[in-house]
Amino acid sequence: MIVGAGAVGSYLAERLSTEGQDVVVVEDDPVVAADLQDRLDILVIQGNGASPSVLQEAEVDRADLLIAVSNSDGANVLACHSAAELGVGRTVARVEDPDMREALADLGVDVVIDPSETAARELVALLRRSGVSELIEFAEGRLVMVGASVPNTSPLVGVPLAALRADEADWEWVVTALVRHGVTIVARGTTVVEPGDHVLMMVRAADVDRATALLGVSPTPISRTIILGSTRLAELTVDHLLEAGFDVVGIDQDPDRCRSLAERHPRMLVLCDDPTDPDTLSGLDLGPGDAVLSLTGWDEVNIVGSLIGKALGASTTVARFNRISYVGLLEGVGIDAAVSTRLAAAAAILRFVRRGRIHTVATFKDTDAEAIELEVDRGSPAAGSTVVDLDFPEGAIIGGVVRNGTTLVPRGDTRIDAGDVVIFFALPEAIGQVERIFAGP
Repeated sequence: MIVGAGAVGSYLAERLSTEGQDVVVVEDDPVVAADLQDRLDILVIQGNGASPSVLQEAEVDRADLLIAVSNSDGANVLACHSAAELGVGRTVARVEDPDMREALADLGVDVVIDPSETAARELVALLRRSGVSELIEFAEGRLVMVGASVPNTSPLVGVPLAALRADEADWEWVVTALVRHGVTIVARGTTVVEPGDHVLMMVRAADVDRATALLGVSPTPISRTIILGSTRLAELTVDHLLEAGFDVVGIDQDPDRCRSLAERHPRMLVLCDDPTDPDTLSGLDLGPGDAVLSLTGWDEVNIVGSLIGKALGASTTVARFNRISYVGLLEGVGIDAAVSTRLAAAAAILRFVRRGRIHTVATFKDTDAEAIELEVDRGSPAAGSTVVDLDFPEGAIIGGVVRNGTTLVPRGDTRIDAGDVVIFFALPEAIGQVERIFAGP
């Protein structure tokens, strides 16, 4: 059951219903509720999701999980509290106000997510490794999935992956997937990478530099970051960037927001001007050590701001998107990477939907595939088998294994044991089958 059909709620509803989950959405706005009911094969109930009577009507006691992701922290907490009183299995609430998080466990909230905080940390990680589009940690940071759009100079291009991996056998790496013209291809030994492909590869944390070199990415150290917008995501990102030692410039049109930003962050330069006006950015004399992060609440402004920043000399541009369909069209064409609080929320929530002992779920901006980190149950069909002997579907691949603190990037003869933590990449239609392989009876 999902309370709130905004950007996050509607995205989750669509994703979960596509997978065959039974989904109920409670939405207060009658227009939004009607639109969602027309678009998706789900049950939509129009009403206040924090109201016990509405939740009773929706039969919340039959739900395994209630996800409260409306735009109101208070409404989300109250919805979880009411649902817990009525017998729901588990509750997840989006709560952005840190002062509200102290005693939420006593109010029926089992899990709290803050997608803006997650996205802000992701942005700082990307700037530390400029040139990559993803940098996703698994196994408590010991394994990393690195993504980038590969240029024609990449050593990956034009060579079957099995042959290249044999040539690069002195370190552990595996390409898990690539996205080409909007189509996701789960990598195999015969797969050949083409220029412009968005490639995802798994490596040990110590080998990220070698991975970027293999992808053909030449990182440029970033010393100054220009933030367009003063949204909560922008302010959290400023906090993390200043703490990490970056010089930061903020640009927003709203005088009150600019004043507030300057008062909160006396170490940063704040310009009260139009972030899409080329004259505004040209006055900053952008160069290779500069990154432009377009983090306003409007996709169109973020697109234009990033394109202008790239045209004026910034080496790295990152845009925030609400409409995910923009990402595949624009990433790599003046926009180096994208960030989405919608996807950050989905990744945080999906691990409670997935079957088995899930540690992490990662979602991506140009594919519905997921990378899932889970523990192999005792008695599972996978325990004691080698990777090549597993009845793995075509739409999935294992990217990493952790055993007793040791990390492995697997090959065909790697054995899977009960208690291992496995990271796999899978298309939506393959996720259920892979979960059953690793789960116990």
